[in-house]
Amino acid sequence: MNKKGSLFVFSGPSGVGKGTIMRNFIATDPNSFISVSATTRRPRPGEENGVHYYFMTESEFVQLAESGGMLEYANFSGNYYGTPKKPVYEKLEEGKNVFLEIEVQGAAKIKQLCPEAIFIFVMPPDMHELTRRLVDRNTEDQHTIEVRLSNAKREIEQAKNYDYIIVNHTIEEAVNDLTAIVRSAKCTYDHMKNFINEVLKDA
Repeated sequence: MNKKGSLFVFSGPSGVGKGTIMRNFIATDPNSFISVSATTRRPRPGEENGVHYYFMTESEFVQLAESGGMLEYANFSGNYYGTPKKPVYEKLEEGKNVFLEIEVQGAAKIKQLCPEAIFIFVMPPDMHELTRRLVDRNTEDQHTIEVRLSNAKREIEQAKNYDYIIVNHTIEEAVNDLTAIVRSAKCTYDHMKNFINEVLKDA
């Protein structure tokens, strides 16, 4: 039996509820782990190194990236953000399922590097509902919301590059869908081929 964990890429537009879905799912599945990203931005109040982010200097980040130590990375607003490779692979070897909650550009890079990963895109029921959720967060002005909605349309166009689509009507339904996807991933041929070979050896 393949005891190695599976790598999942989890994407969707801002405001669609990715973080809430993931937190609720992880609470029900002790075998799953959310990858911690690295960043060069300064910690915000209450943020802990290794919990919310791996906080690094720019030189540390660039050196790690140039040595092949990042699965993906990008620069946003003058700060680097990326996914360190080592802790992801360590968790996979421990048999943990690892989730990368990243945007579509980062997901495209992961697809090139890790084609065996399972790609999941979270959709809103419609754009009106996504607008309502962004407004109800009450954390951004109207201009920022309009920018996020414009970005959301471009991101949703990339959903065709994903393996599974979850429509977030309610958190409970979305978590149930995610649970089903994770279970089904364990039954794919790619995950089970080593087990099949073991059975044939004993035949």
